[in-house]
This record gives sequence, C-alpha cells and structure tokens, in this order.
Amino acid sequence: MGLLRIMMPPKFQLLAVMAFGVAMLFIENQIQKLEESRAKLERTMARHEVREVEQRQTRDGLRDSPALPEIEDLIIIYNRVPKTASTSFTNIAYDLCGKNRFHVLHINTTKNNPVMSLQDQMRFVRNVTSWREMKPGFYHGHVAYLDFTKFGVKGKPVYINIVRDPIERLVSYYYFLRFGDDYRPGLRRRKQGDKKTFDECMSSGGSDCAPEKLWLQIPFFCGHYSECWNVGSRWALEQAKYNLVNEYLLVGVTEELEDFIMMLEAALPRFFRGATELYRTGTLSIFKNKRNSSTKKMTILVASSMLELIFQFVRAHSVREKDGELYLLAQNFFYEKIYPKVN
Repeated sequence: MGLLRIMMPPKFQLLAVMAFGVAMLFIENQIQKLEESRAKLERTMARHEVREVEQRQTRDGLRDSPALPEIEDLIIIYNRVPKTASTSFTNIAYDLCGKNRFHVLHINTTKNNPVMSLQDQMRFVRNVTSWREMKPGFYHGHVAYLDFTKFGVKGKPVYINIVRDPIERLVSYYYFLRFGDDYRPGLRRRKQGDKKTFDECMSSGGSDCAPEKLWLQIPFFCGHYSECWNVGSRWALEQAKYNLVNEYLLVGVTEELEDFIMMLEAALPRFFRGATELYRTGTLSIFKNKRNSSTKKMTILVASSMLELIFQFVRAHSVREKDGELYLLAQNFFYEKIYPKVN
C-alpha cells in the first residue's frame, strides 16, 4: 500500500500554530500559579512551626524565667558584604565582646552561599530569637538580608552593614583571590599563583572581572528573593534601597569607616563602647590588597552605574545624616565561632 499523505491547508496550519501557542501560554500561567501557591504554603508552614516553638517555650521554660531587660535581649545582625572592610570591622566586635559582655557568632553557610533555603531561614530565625544564652548577640556572616517578620516572630534584630565603592570592592576582591590577606595567611586561595593584573583581566574578558561581579552588594540588601540576584534588575535595586532605609539602623561606607564606628558607639554603647578608640589605636589595614589599576573600562558599565546609585544612596541616607514537593533539607548553616565561650 502506498502512503496516504494529507496536506493541511495553510489556513488550518496557522490556526493550529495559534492554538498551540495559546495552550502553551495557558500551561505556563498554570505553572506560575502552582509555584505561587507552593511558596505561600511553605511560608505558612514555616510560620506555623515558629509559632509552635514559641508556644512550647512559653509553656515549658519562659514561664519560670524572668524576661530579659530590653537591652540584654538585643540582637545585631551584620550581614557583611565581602571585601568592604568586613573582617577588620568584625575583629573590633571580637575584641570588645569580653569587655562589654556580649556574644559574637559567625554564621557560616555551606559553600558560602549567601542565600538560605526556606527551611534554613526558619531555623535561623528560630535560633536567633530563642537562644537566650547568646543574648545580647552580634551575628555576622556573608548572608543576604532576611526579613524576620514574614516568619511571624515578635522580635526583630537590628541590622547594620557597610558598602564600598563598587569598582574598588571588585578590584580588592580580585587580588584577594590571588594574594589573600593577613587574617588567614596560610590558606591557599582559589586563584593563588595567577599573576594577571586586573587591567589584563579586563582586556582579556576574564570571569573574575566580569561586569556581573559588580552587582554583588545589591542582593545583600535586597534579600532572598530570586529577582534580587538578577544582574541589572531595577526592582532589586529599589528593594535594596527600601530595605536599607527602613530595615537597617546604620549602613556605613568603607572609605569613611571611622565615622561609622563612631556612630555605632553613640547609638549602641552596650556593644560598641570603646570601639572608636580601639579603631584609632589598632593596626587595621582595610586597603591592603588594592593594586594599581586604571579600571577605566568599568566606569561605562550599566551595572557599575546602578551600583554607584546605591553607593551614593548610602552616603546620602546613613553616615552623612549624623543628626516542587515539600521536603525538609539538612541544615546548611552553622555557627563557626562563638565568643566569649559560655561557661
């Protein structure tokens, strides 16, 4: 038998293509609705678990324990942006914690991922708000901003942070990957031995000096939303600016670190009494890894201009104003260092 070939008229072919397109749009819309429903369900479950923990603590322990004075219940979270003098500043907290009687805890995430899973977000919020033995506490780590209120807890931590000129920060990070610093001099860095300068990296289009690397500071203020990590997102920039103004007590600038420390000592003496004197008499070196680089090409990048917006935004709004299926994941963060030690 021969094959019978039925040719569809062009008009019907067009209709078939249009019908297919409509069907695909409908399916994509349904998938998006399912994703939104799943996210709402996860948030509801997380809130429910946090409420259960709080209720259990009230029944089993807090009824018999006197409430901590407000200042002794204080939690500071420094979600530090890499290469903004964060190590130098954190060392001040370590030096002061014994004298001023507060705890310093390092938040270490798996593979240094600044974003936690929803389950880990919930666990972290629960740890921070209920760990009475670690109050008052200063938590620091390379993690994105986390909104505690969406988990239904009563108390909110005090957020602080530091930003740096985006190009200067990227140049510093570039050489840090190759030469390290004095904090852990024996640690072999990922690009150790690479002698290529930053300008040479720019000329050859290397990944370590790629334009998207300039975006890093914005998602640290924007938060855990996936859109925060889309390079060049106007929404992420606006969300970062909103959080900076409304959710952070103080945000300093690396180039004016002493002013930031002075303001912290005035605003939070319970933690930072003596910080200014310690900074002035110490041997902090915040620009050690800077190398000579023209970085002229960087100044014309769109990402750079957006980062410059938030950098200047900080200057104007902080230091300058002195007057699928649900399943439980393994915990992917831990507290690497806690000082002073608990007896």
